[in-house]
Amino acid sequence: MTEFLDLESQDGVRMPWNVLPGTKQEASNCVVPVSAIYTPIKRFPDLPVLPYDPLRCRTCRSVLNPFSIVDFAAKIWICPFCFQRNHFPPHYASISDDNLPAELFPQYTTIEYETPAEKSSSSSVFMFVVDICIIEEEMAFLKSALSQAIDLLPDNSLVGLITFGTFVHVHELGFGQIPKTYVFKGSKDVSKDQLLDQMGFFLKKPKPPTGVIAGARDGLSSESISRFLLPASECEFTLNSVLEELQKDPWPVPSDQRATRCTGTALSVAASLLGACVPGSGARIMAFIGGPSTEGLGAIVSKDLSEPIRSHKDLDKDSDPHYHKAVKLYEGLSKQLVHQGHVLDLFACALDQKGPLCSDTVIGQGNTSAWKMCGLDKATTLCIIFEIVKKDGPDVSIQPSSNQFYFQFLTYYQHSSGQMRLRVTTLSRRWVAGSGSTQDLVAGFDQEAAAVAMARLVSFKMEIEAEFDPIRWLDKALIHLCSRFGDYQKDSPSSFSLSPRLSIFPQFMFNLRRSQFVQVFNNSPDETAYFRIILNRENVANSVVMIQPSLISYSFHSGPEPALLDVAAIAADRILLLDSYFTVVIFHGATIAQWRKAGYHNQPEHQAFAQLLQAPHDDAAVIIKERFPVPRLVVCDQHGSQARFLLAKLNPSATYNSDAPLPGGDVLFTDDVSFEVFLDHLQRLAVQ
Repeated sequence: MTEFLDLESQDGVRMPWNVLPGTKQEASNCVVPVSAIYTPIKRFPDLPVLPYDPLRCRTCRSVLNPFSIVDFAAKIWICPFCFQRNHFPPHYASISDDNLPAELFPQYTTIEYETPAEKSSSSSVFMFVVDICIIEEEMAFLKSALSQAIDLLPDNSLVGLITFGTFVHVHELGFGQIPKTYVFKGSKDVSKDQLLDQMGFFLKKPKPPTGVIAGARDGLSSESISRFLLPASECEFTLNSVLEELQKDPWPVPSDQRATRCTGTALSVAASLLGACVPGSGARIMAFIGGPSTEGLGAIVSKDLSEPIRSHKDLDKDSDPHYHKAVKLYEGLSKQLVHQGHVLDLFACALDQKGPLCSDTVIGQGNTSAWKMCGLDKATTLCIIFEIVKKDGPDVSIQPSSNQFYFQFLTYYQHSSGQMRLRVTTLSRRWVAGSGSTQDLVAGFDQEAAAVAMARLVSFKMEIEAEFDPIRWLDKALIHLCSRFGDYQKDSPSSFSLSPRLSIFPQFMFNLRRSQFVQVFNNSPDETAYFRIILNRENVANSVVMIQPSLISYSFHSGPEPALLDVAAIAADRILLLDSYFTVVIFHGATIAQWRKAGYHNQPEHQAFAQLLQAPHDDAAVIIKERFPVPRLVVCDQHGSQARFLLAKLNPSATYNSDAPLPGGDVLFTDDVSFEVFLDHLQRLAVQ
């Protein structure tokens, strides 16, 4: 696995298949899709940034890279993608074997370009949208967090504030002497034109008779815009004053009703205001919401508490009266934000190209080879799935000189400094086909990347295919993979074995079947959506922890050490630390819990016990500090009610109906099969 981690640390890319199947049939037999999991703007300590324009192929528009073939005498470079011969421009006249430009250095497969002419003067824009239908204690914490966030913003970034409850309040920050807000009714849809008229954008300057009204260029005065969007350095005092005086929504809420919360209207107003004032600039709506929307088109539940919030079953049966109206509003809002280039979390859209290099099979956002994302951070990780279209035929015997395959990712983005940058990542992989390809394919198999690609794919299928059975689909895929790449004698399960390159993959699939991405029982649709959104944006290492949590054991006998994710790991004299990404659990064995309750750790002669108790808390703090969103911390004892957070993730090797002795004195009350039974069934089916 280390070579795959090295490749990721150089280019931010992990691929399930690092040796590619060379034909369509071969790719189909490999089950796990040929894909690349790419972090477009991952931070690299030594990333070169070149202060000039990239040199591009005149045919396919790919960028000059270390895999290009260069004729130094003729000053020509040959594109490795389309084999077009391109002349170097005059300012490359001095290149030679001993004088290479940075983009031809073999170690610079990832590089960035920053053109002085393209330096952008536009500032980042942050629109805070704050729910005030929350309890006083939450309000106090939210005010504190917002004040800290405002302090951390760059001085030149533009800031706006909208608060909402029963009504939507747009705060005018440009006139700090007297607090001033514009109020919109939460139950009514507000168009962009209504917003501009009511907020007095055309008091000094008449409204243009025709054309799109967007920003200072198209008719809005900069003075009008600066009333609502001000540099952080200029409005910090006013903004903090407004936050300090912010109160809970004053409208009374009967005891049998939910608060009147017009989330959809507030987000529509925020999107329209940004679309009018700063279209195309890097802008982010940061919405802080404390409960379900109950008012306006975006409502997902009624105010009456006797009506429960919709479940997965309600959505499956189409019995939720609010669903279609809410989906229509939020889908329209997402398209509007994508069109404006603005962020509410992360929305992606496909540019409608329908070119020859686009697959007919659509997974996620398809029919294109270029995507627009309104927001990226250093950890945003995308999964690009490829389709092999070469058919089997007499010409599949491979010549050693022609089996290199190239990928190039171009990411054009606005840097936090306001400058536009182009990051270019160029990769080379080998492809194989024919009778001897199996060993090569296995040698290039990355089990972790494959598990993540399958998790993203099964989550997507669950979202869009009505009658889809995820367990059956995953099981068939795993059986097919093991049958294709396993070593066995036909109809002899005991002879079955897997290469070390594939041996952990069945374990990943076993845990994926039991994960919150596949098992929606006991999770609301909102929780399921949240889990899948995080899975679809995190890197391989973090995604693997979501699929198969890590477990660390602490005891007097040894230092912290990895433990099997199994009920057998539980022991009375152990502490376990479970990291399932969304939840971090510190679990005390029964004896440890008794000693702690007796206060032994407070006695000077039991310093070793105090250190043992503290160690998992220190390690949990490190995990929590570097993770966003922040995971939930659960501290529990064996046989306590909170222990379920650990037990639900463990392999049930000992259950209430098993004959095996109880390891650690604990047993799982579940009808789930254990990994051993799962593996036994897999072996029997794979060798048939």
